[in-house]
Amino acid sequence: MGTTLYRRFWNLCGLVLLAINLRAAITCVAPVLDNLRVTFGLSGVQVSILTALPVLCLGAFASLAPPLARRVGTEGAVTLSLLLITAGILLRVLPSPITLFTGTVVAGGGIAMGNVLLPVEIKRRFARRVGSLTGLAMMLMAATGALAAALTVPLDHSAGWRVALAVWAVPSLAATLLWGPRALRGRHERGHPVPADRRLAGEPSLLRSPLAWALAAFLGLASLMFYVLTAWLPASMQDHGFAQAEAGMMVSAMMIVGIPMGFVVPVLAVRLNDQRPMILAVAVIMAVGLTGLLLAPRSGWVWVPVLGLATGSAFPLAVTMLSLRSPNPQVAARLSGMAQSVGYLLAGFGPVSFGLLHTLTGGWQVPLLLLLVLVVPETFFGLLAARPGFVLPDTVRLTASAGLLVELNIPA
Repeated sequence: MGTTLYRRFWNLCGLVLLAINLRAAITCVAPVLDNLRVTFGLSGVQVSILTALPVLCLGAFASLAPPLARRVGTEGAVTLSLLLITAGILLRVLPSPITLFTGTVVAGGGIAMGNVLLPVEIKRRFARRVGSLTGLAMMLMAATGALAAALTVPLDHSAGWRVALAVWAVPSLAATLLWGPRALRGRHERGHPVPADRRLAGEPSLLRSPLAWALAAFLGLASLMFYVLTAWLPASMQDHGFAQAEAGMMVSAMMIVGIPMGFVVPVLAVRLNDQRPMILAVAVIMAVGLTGLLLAPRSGWVWVPVLGLATGSAFPLAVTMLSLRSPNPQVAARLSGMAQSVGYLLAGFGPVSFGLLHTLTGGWQVPLLLLLVLVVPETFFGLLAARPGFVLPDTVRLTASAGLLVELNIPA
């Protein structure tokens, strides 16, 4: 009993440290963009690329996590993702625009893999606590993301923007030091890794699963809504008469409102056999918030909490369904990699397209109307994804027979 509790404690510590490093390295950059522009002489196009890179990296590198986990084990893949986050954060503060962009890509790649492996670890280590542990992880991600955005300006004023960005290498290094020994121990226990190309015979592809595509589309559209609002809500509110500082506070308020939803939504989703009522509720709340911004933008403080409820609920619900629609951790890894790769690539183009549409039309009505229209496909795919069942119903149990250990090298 004592050994079991000891392992559960360290598993929980590892999960917590992984979760708190999956947002801060992204959200701490926006508040010091002006400093970066002046320091490195960046053009407007380069700044736009810099802001879009993290989300695009989340999509581009997500698919690498499952094969990497098969090769070196889940612990090894998590350790590598945390090393990349640490290295990327430190690279960004070196005195060169090349390292600024390179570090952004490296950190984004590490975060992408960590995003994929997080629900896998939850389903693997805490199969009976998927709702509460997913909720805890989502809440920690949201809280540290908001905290990083809030602390960056004070740190910049007191110690400079380099310290304001580099400080977030401390928790990622701490997480690496916790996960590293676990990775070495797991590799020793497993012996030789299972080759990445050795799969169970006849294993179906997720690319042929309509449910998997629905999950990817829902996650992508939910993320697109969040990143578009995060990027453009301040500018929109300033154009409607709010001061710059107050408009910036609106984004922080939206993120803060979403923090408790990160815990509540997964817990509730796991208790329901059918998550479609939750999808409809999120859609209605999002539609109300966007309609309010469109018709009564000067009442922005009324709509910001509404949008915080919607965006703070949609993403945790999508991540929870990745576990609920997977029969085992191995399928969860593949589904998480596919859904996040497709979803984040879709979401990455949202802020750029929204800004371009604003430039072409000279106002915010058309972009907001388009965002409101996108609630329809988000709801459609969400309803498909929320139906009870698994993405691969025939793959309910993978065994270690015939020497084929399960895809993530999890002991049988």
